[in-house]
Order: sequence, then structure tokens, then C-alpha cells
Amino acid sequence: MKEIIFVTHNKGKIASAKKHLKNVNFKVFEYDLEEPRSDDVCYISKVKVMEAYELVKKPCISLDAGFFIEALNGFPRSFVNFALDTIGIDGILKLMEGKENRKCEFKECLSYYDGKDLKQFVSYHRGTLSTKILGTDTDKKWSDLWYIFIPVGYTKTLAEMDDIERATRDKVNSEVNSMKLFADWYLCNFN
Repeated sequence: MKEIIFVTHNKGKIASAKKHLKNVNFKVFEYDLEEPRSDDVCYISKVKVMEAYELVKKPCISLDAGFFIEALNGFPRSFVNFALDTIGIDGILKLMEGKENRKCEFKECLSYYDGKDLKQFVSYHRGTLSTKILGTDTDKKWSDLWYIFIPVGYTKTLAEMDDIERATRDKVNSEVNSMKLFADWYLCNFN
């Protein structure tokens, strides 16, 4: 089986990859890839995986995610890091004051590129926004949004859940994540 390089500096994404890609031969290359300005997480993931390939000259994966709040016309979309760096979680909650519709979702796209072929795997994780910051820090979090994101079917934010609750959620959740989609495809084609 070929070795895959996951180019990222996000500790939460690395922890998730170790869990979901345990049967895939992959190594992490910690590097902060350039992020193009775009509203399209699939385009961003594609550009990043091609940059990653140019760095390591081996088959690579790159993962990008956006966060979409229905009552805010999708804000912050793919500009999550910018929103968190500028207005933060408190600012997002302030924008949501008085809003009854608290539906939101993560959209993620994992891109694989081997120098010739590009494959993309997209998934959605639906939920609602809490009214305040809840939970504790963990090395498994991808983003501070974990403090305000409540997955569909739950009453706790991701940051309030312990490892067992998150693992149970992953098993019973009908939404498939992009890493699992990629792992299934990769093992079927390259094992």
C-alpha cells in the first residue's frame, strides 16, 4: 500500500485522521498550507492538496472545512478562521442573539492527489448553535466552534462530550465523514 502524506498543522485534524485512517498507511507532514480566498471548501482543499504535493512529491491528502449558520445566510462559510480571529465565538453568539433558527452545519472536503488524479470526498455535519460557550478544551478539537456546536440528536456541544460520547456519536451518526469516505475508497482501490 502506498504511503499517503497528510499535510496539516491542525492537531484536531491529525487526531481525527489517526482514528479514521488507522488502516491507511499515512504520515503527517506538519506545515501551514496557503489558503486561497474562496467561499468553496472543495476548491480550497484542491488548491491546498496540490500545494502539498509540490512540497512532498508523494500522494497527499488535505482537508478543509467550512461552517454555515442558516440564520446568518451561511456566515462564516469557508472564512471560519477569519471570523474566529476577528469576532470570535463571542461575536458569533452576539450575531445570533434573538434568533430562533439556530441550525448550522460543518461542510468538509478531503482531497487526495497523487500527481495525476484528484479525488474529493465531501461530508456534512448538521446541528444547532448553543446560546453560550460550553465545554472544555481537548486536543481532539478542530476549532473553537466545538464550544457552540451541538450535533443533531444531542443536547451537548462537542466540547462538552467526553471521548466515549464522541466515539458513540461517530458510530450512531448517520452522517459519514470525509475521512471515512476516503479511507473506504482508498482501501478498496489500493489495498
